[in-house]
Amino acid sequence: MSSATTTGPRAGTTTAAGRMAALARAELTLLGRTKATLAAAVFVPLALPFSLRSTVGQMDLKGTGLSVGSVVLPSSVGFSLLFAVYSSLVSVYAARREELVLKRLRTGEPRDAEILAGAALPSVAIGLVQCLALTGACVALLDVGAPRAPHLAVLGLLLGLAMWPPLAAVTASLSRSVEGAQVAAMPLMLLSLLGSGTFVPLQVMPDALASACELLPLTPVITLLRGGWTGGLSAHDTLGAVGTAVAWIVFAVFAVRRWFRWEPRR
Repeated sequence: MSSATTTGPRAGTTTAAGRMAALARAELTLLGRTKATLAAAVFVPLALPFSLRSTVGQMDLKGTGLSVGSVVLPSSVGFSLLFAVYSSLVSVYAARREELVLKRLRTGEPRDAEILAGAALPSVAIGLVQCLALTGACVALLDVGAPRAPHLAVLGLLLGLAMWPPLAAVTASLSRSVEGAQVAAMPLMLLSLLGSGTFVPLQVMPDALASACELLPLTPVITLLRGGWTGGLSAHDTLGAVGTAVAWIVFAVFAVRRWFRWEPRR
């Protein structure tokens, strides 16, 4: 009886899911103690859509098939992916590396992918909750209505949640410190904010610029989300967006396996 009782919990933690859940609980505790990172992850994505609404209201959207709501809603999800998932995870990975947490974890039972996934789960969960909350708020306040192609919206969100954690790990590996990691994250964040259709929809950009911006990692996510609500995304555009997102995910995973640094640079 006592042997079965004591070995039961231990057996549970030897599974991949159990190990990642344990790592996620520990990371959530650490994240709660890092007030600056937590505040940026939680409050910035919630505040940006309010400032974006007034800006979009001044745009000339005639002939684009877009409304204020169909611009703000996907952009709000994009803000959550960038700040709650990408930016916060860049800090998390860099901090745990500098604190030698990642190095110590690698000497134990968890595999490399489990360590990175477990550390990412709290930020991904925060991002998912934010995305759902902002979507509900936009539907209620901006009269967006129900999505005409909900499968595209769900696909875009899932691809975004799968893409940004490995991109954060790649970015963190380029820096020597937590502060340097945030600096390293800025170029991709600024490009995504300015060129992925968040602040300025691709439909109002010049064709050449819009074609270039379609290659950015956040663009296919915004395209699928926006197409999910407007229903105006062709099969060709859908396949292009999915292909671009999958290509970024494959590249990010490959880059993490090839270049991710588990120990501080000396």
